[in-house]
Amino acid sequence: MRDRSLAALSRPEGFDLAVVGGGATGLAVALLAASAGRSVALIEAHDFASGTSSRSTKLLHGGVRYLAQGEISLVREALQQRSTLIRLAPDLARPLRFVMPAYRWWERLFYGVGLTAYDWLAGAASLGRTAQLSLAATRSRYPSLQSSGLRGAVSYCDAQFDDAGLAIAMARGAAHAGALVLNRVQARQVTRMPDGDLAIDFIDRDSGACGQLRARDAVNATGVWVDRLRSAPAIVQPSQGVHIVVDRRFFPSDEALLLPRTADGRVLFVVPWLHHCVIGTTDTPRDLAGVEPGAEPLPFSSEIDLILAEVSRVLSPSPTRRDILSAWAGLRPLVKPHAASASATHRISREHSIEVESNGLVTVTGGKWTTCLVMATDTLSALPNHPFQAKLADTVVLPSGLPDIAHRSPTEQEVVWLANHTWARTVEDVLARRSRLLFLNVDAALEAAPAVARALEQHTGRDADLEGFIQNATAWKESFKAAD
Repeated sequence: MRDRSLAALSRPEGFDLAVVGGGATGLAVALLAASAGRSVALIEAHDFASGTSSRSTKLLHGGVRYLAQGEISLVREALQQRSTLIRLAPDLARPLRFVMPAYRWWERLFYGVGLTAYDWLAGAASLGRTAQLSLAATRSRYPSLQSSGLRGAVSYCDAQFDDAGLAIAMARGAAHAGALVLNRVQARQVTRMPDGDLAIDFIDRDSGACGQLRARDAVNATGVWVDRLRSAPAIVQPSQGVHIVVDRRFFPSDEALLLPRTADGRVLFVVPWLHHCVIGTTDTPRDLAGVEPGAEPLPFSSEIDLILAEVSRVLSPSPTRRDILSAWAGLRPLVKPHAASASATHRISREHSIEVESNGLVTVTGGKWTTCLVMATDTLSALPNHPFQAKLADTVVLPSGLPDIAHRSPTEQEVVWLANHTWARTVEDVLARRSRLLFLNVDAALEAAPAVARALEQHTGRDADLEGFIQNATAWKESFKAAD
């Protein structure tokens, strides 16, 4: 099956569109284009959503912080798209209520006004009204909040989702619509042919076989690595975001907690996710010079300390390093401003940017998960040879029916199904992105890994890279474990 797909990548007649990058944006581009009847090929150097797109805070939101920064159009657009993604993937995305505690006399009124404006911007796409909570109601509903100085809270609605799960669903949806979708195929260079087509030289990272993918148009959606395929000045300023995972006992609620301002000027979330709590995120400038695509980003110790210090201000008891079950880092592809300050990446706009190179390659970067379909629509309308306005309508279908394994290790039968239907090739594919066990509990993932490797290798006849998974998972654990 894979051999036939690899051969099809180099078909002489080429494709209408080639997409390089299997994260949120690239998958959305392929999904919309294929659903509109275009012939599409998408290649991803590693696994779908293996980078930033699987390492989010698991929220579909307009961005309360962006509202405070005055980015009204970005917030309004994201709030509308939030509802669209819930409609398309109801098994992967759902409304979620948040609470913002007030510890100063003015905070409840101030944040209440801002969040009411947030509701107003959502319009008909609102998921629920903002509510003011008295001190007594706040203490009763959220007993794990620090009670000293507490003056009440504000409650509002947003949404959460399974980021990697949605990515796999989009890949399957694109393939169902006719796209040729392959992971572990790395683009090496893009050139313009005499007839105006674009040629993408690639290598299959499994077999080492090389080939050339031809298309009328091509999109570079490789996240923080987009500048590696371009010949123009760099447009990305990477930023690292870190999350930790702890037991639900630290905030035993079906609602999420929002801390409106951390020491570095960000907001911090405590989000219930798959029977655990996800806490994050940070915003640390990163220099990727000399770093190879696919290299595993790891949390800095200072980022772990920052998260623990901030959450200790509002939770009692609060988690320590010994309570951390997993921690991960993701690299955001922020659009470099004209006068960038490397120390203030949290102030850089999250809006996306589209650049058309002299050879016709279209590069898209920036943005966020919530607006991936808007980014895809804008990208398709910017294609230099065959632009078109993609319409969501009823043409886009996201297949459901994935095994319910997000919080656990899959059985042998489920591993085989994942290999056959979701392009899972390695232990990490299964335990990081089909199941989310690595993101929930590193020790549990390490324990499950050998059985997953055996099931994959027996079914596929190829190495499932158990050793590589153990190395990566151990590095994750080293990044957050408590000192002896």
